[in-house]
Amino acid sequence: MSDYQIVSDGGYPLSESPIWDVEKRVLYWCDIVRGELYQYEPQKNIVQIIASGLSVGGFTLTEQGGFMCAALNGLYYWTKDGGFKLIKESHDGLEFICNDTVADPTGRFIFGTKYYALEGKYPLAKLYSIDKDGSIKILDEGFHLPNGIGFSPDKKTMYFTDTIPREIYAYDYEVETGEASNKRVFAKIPETEGIPDGMTVDAEGYVWSAQWYGSCLVRYDPDGKVERYVKTPAKQTSSVIFGGDDLTDIYVTTAGDSARLPIAPPGYDFDANDIGGAVYKYNFGIKGMAEYKADLPFVLS
Repeated sequence: MSDYQIVSDGGYPLSESPIWDVEKRVLYWCDIVRGELYQYEPQKNIVQIIASGLSVGGFTLTEQGGFMCAALNGLYYWTKDGGFKLIKESHDGLEFICNDTVADPTGRFIFGTKYYALEGKYPLAKLYSIDKDGSIKILDEGFHLPNGIGFSPDKKTMYFTDTIPREIYAYDYEVETGEASNKRVFAKIPETEGIPDGMTVDAEGYVWSAQWYGSCLVRYDPDGKVERYVKTPAKQTSSVIFGGDDLTDIYVTTAGDSARLPIAPPGYDFDANDIGGAVYKYNFGIKGMAEYKADLPFVLS
């Protein structure tokens, strides 16, 4: 196993969506079960809760200064002074039960919904985009459990994860219009491995995918071939982001509540004592990219 540092051994039941703020030089993440947002200051080695009371699945920094949050009951804009402000609960009669998010290179806010249910039939999910004027567009639909989203360094390719079928997709992305087209399977994860969760893309154009049930990160080259596996101490590895002063630190979130899904690999031990619950840091000298900020002036009105 590669060398790592424990950033926070907080026993998080479902930590997710790590974000690095290059200006403030701090890391943020959320815990969906606890309904909390966290901030980590590496210079002081301090972790603190900065918000609570909302089950956020994913969030992004914004040009307006706060966070745009995709929660289990809608979209919210958060600021330290104002707290959570509800922006939208549904679209075309379908409620927003949200998961991972990302901002595109021009500041659009992209998020996936999730309705997956173990007990049987459920509505298929959609991938949405919100523009600066608040207009909502469906980028694609027909998904089971939308997860990690990212962009290639040249901004021409968008990557998107659907966890249940174990697939990561690539789309041609038109930055000017925000249209995604030419969907194809970028990577298909074998049933003997974990399932794909959160993701990020490094400066070389390689995709990093966190493998829930897999105790690892997987780095794919731009053609979708596995370049390396990075073992982690937690079976439920949930997401990944680059950070640090030179963007070579790799922060990894994990989850401590055992999720008993039927798509776990054969022989998986749901009762193991290394399920997860901490946040870790690695460094391989590989440089990441700063995440884009959402630019949504309408949230201030």
